[in-house]
This record gives sequence, C-alpha cells and structure tokens, in this order.
Amino acid sequence: MQITPGRLGPYVESWHPEAVTDEDVLSPAPVAALSAVLDRPEPVAVTGDPLPPLWHWLYFLRWPAQRDLGSDGHPLNGRFLPPIPDRQRMFAGGRCSVNRPLIIGEPARRVSSLGPVTTKRGSSGELLFVTVRTEYLQRGTTCLVEEQDLVYRSGRSAAQHPAELDTATAAQTDEAWRIPLETDPRMLFRFSALTANAHRIHYDVPYATDEEGFPGLVVHGPLLVLAMLELVRRGSPDRLVRSLSYRLRRPAFAGERLLASGMPEAQGAALRIASHREERHATAEVTFA
Repeated sequence: MQITPGRLGPYVESWHPEAVTDEDVLSPAPVAALSAVLDRPEPVAVTGDPLPPLWHWLYFLRWPAQRDLGSDGHPLNGRFLPPIPDRQRMFAGGRCSVNRPLIIGEPARRVSSLGPVTTKRGSSGELLFVTVRTEYLQRGTTCLVEEQDLVYRSGRSAAQHPAELDTATAAQTDEAWRIPLETDPRMLFRFSALTANAHRIHYDVPYATDEEGFPGLVVHGPLLVLAMLELVRRGSPDRLVRSLSYRLRRPAFAGERLLASGMPEAQGAALRIASHREERHATAEVTFA
C-alpha cells in the first residue's frame, strides 16, 4: 500500500482487509434477465454455455440490510470500502484476463482481495485510488482474474455537468460496429436490481438532480461497459476474448441517445460509448485468443 502524506492517508494507513471468498451456482436466470434488458429476443446463453465476458457482474451479489445503507443508497460498510469520512465512490475502470470462460450452471468461487491503494491530489482535491483484485474459479481452476479501479473522495466534488439534456440528437460514427443505446429510467431501474446496486443516482430523479447536481439519472458505468462488449459478442461471436480493459471517462445520462461503436482488428477491437456531446464517455480494448 502506497500512502502519500495528506488528509486521507491517516484513515487508511492501518486498513488491511483480508481476502474474502464467495460462492454462486451461476444460475441461467440473471443471463435471461439481462438479455431482456438489452432487448435480445431470447437469452444470449443458457445452462452449459460460456458466460459472456463480464456478465459475472450479475452474480455473487451482496444485499446489505436496509439499515446498513447510507442516504445515497451505497452500503455504509464493506470489506473493501475505505474508512474515510463522507465517502463518495466513483468506478474508474478495470481489467480482466480470461483463462477460460465461466460456464453457466456450474458452481463457481470468487476470491477478492485488496490491491494497491494510493492517494493523489487532483484538480478537485485529494483522491484515494483503490484496486480490488478478484479471481473466479470453477472446478478448482482459475477462469478469470479481474481488477477494478475505484476512486474515493471525502465529500462531493464540484464537477460540471450539462444544465439540460439533449434527448433528440444522436451520436455519429463511421466505425464498423455500431449499436444504439437508448437508456431510460426503466432500463436503469432494472439494471440496478440485477446488480444489487441501490445507488440513488440511477433511479431516483429528485435525488440525482437536487442532491447530487446531475441533470438527470446517471447511466451505470458497468452498463456502458457491457454495452461495449455487446459489439464484440454480436460482431465476432466465434472469437474468444482473452483479455479486456475499460475506462469510464465522463458520465452519461438517461435519455441521451448513446452509441456503442468500435473498430474490429485482427487481434482485438477498440470500443467506445459516445453521445452528441462526448466522443468517449467510456472506452474499452479487447484482445482475442
């Protein structure tokens, strides 16, 4: 753990949470549910099929008691939530390497541990960067290794967002892969339920606008990532993803006409989520086996 001097450093100097292990049977039901949210005519995979990349986010879910949620909907406590005051969380990005896909319907084990922790000072103040490393195993073999990068601050930022949303203008691209992503409150609510995400910015309009200062509901970062990976699943269904990385850059809001697009290459693909006002709300890179 690399802690630099600053206001947040003392809070986490002695923070060394142990690894935690969870198990799940990888039921086909969550896959069928997300397939419906993405408007697929039938489940994209069933029992015995490989789980699409990062769809493991639908599993190993934790549901804290209602009393253990903060006013924003985030859990008050958690194994890898840093003990800093007035904690605000941002999902920055991550990486995943694939030894072999997880198989739907087979018992799986998840082992999560704390990775690097650093403090940095940005233009908006001091930030705490936390990486959580997770291994996913089936039949005693490591199938996936994932790292998620999370950024925390103490107190809210004064980030600038558009005052009003343009829900009519669509993003444009000449890239080979293109999938429109037209999000609305129904989609965000359903995705929140599928991922046990109670953060109110995704489903509570008065809270998102009046308390957090957003112009509308915020589209989940993981939903943007999965939308980008749909380009690969539909465009190259026979290619096995060996590794991927993604970065969440700018918030997108429900009602904006988002576009997932990408340019396939021989060994992989470069992907992005765009709107008429931002060329890269999120980006991803995929490498094929």
